[in-house]
Amino acid sequence: MPASTTKKRIKRFDFPPGTVLLEKYEILARIGRGWEGEVYLVKECSTGIERAAKFWYPQRNRRNRAVRFYAKKLHKLRHCPILIQYHTQETIHLDDVPVRFLVSEFVEGELLSHFIRRQPGKRLSVFQALHLLYALAQGIESIHNLREYHGDLHDENVIVRRYGLSFDVKLVDMYHWGPASAENIHEDVIKLVRIFYDAVGGPKHYAKQPPEVKAVCCGLKRSLILAKFRNAGQLRQYLETMAWE
Repeated sequence: MPASTTKKRIKRFDFPPGTVLLEKYEILARIGRGWEGEVYLVKECSTGIERAAKFWYPQRNRRNRAVRFYAKKLHKLRHCPILIQYHTQETIHLDDVPVRFLVSEFVEGELLSHFIRRQPGKRLSVFQALHLLYALAQGIESIHNLREYHGDLHDENVIVRRYGLSFDVKLVDMYHWGPASAENIHEDVIKLVRIFYDAVGGPKHYAKQPPEVKAVCCGLKRSLILAKFRNAGQLRQYLETMAWE
């Protein structure tokens, strides 16, 4: 890639609805924006099928490394049902700067952060939160079993599709911290526990939580959490067999 294009910085795309890209995709709405780029709801012009398209800011995708990482990792993890499925990679040019984007399935639902804010007291009951944690741990377990990791677990990267007796969730926006390692997998576990901790009310309500909640959260002390749960599978097994007083 020429030096002039690698130095070009795009701070935002702001594609207006109705924009047609590559004569293939019509922009319907922007559904997210982060450090790496922006995510849009698009419609395939030839089929009318709705997809999600993530556009990377060029400065966050030097030599297309980030997009290649995402595409290869999502393909490797294509049988993990908690992940959104990748379809293809495309390129457009803005002011002669190549902008890459990944086209994936579009998943309807609600961000976990928004879902929690709608609940009484802006938090989940203990049993709701345990069901949520179980669904997340079960999903992440399939990733860990393939010696991979998510790398960016938090309530803005979890989509709640359905809930009731159990939760149906999807994960978005994995992050690249390098090759999979025990440390990366451990970090996923720490973040899973943190999501649970925040879901039941965070520090404001922690002192009054039952012992079963505290046995999972371990006061958010990393060493104590990892002494119990080295991966998502161990967390899932613990939840399935935990005893209640």
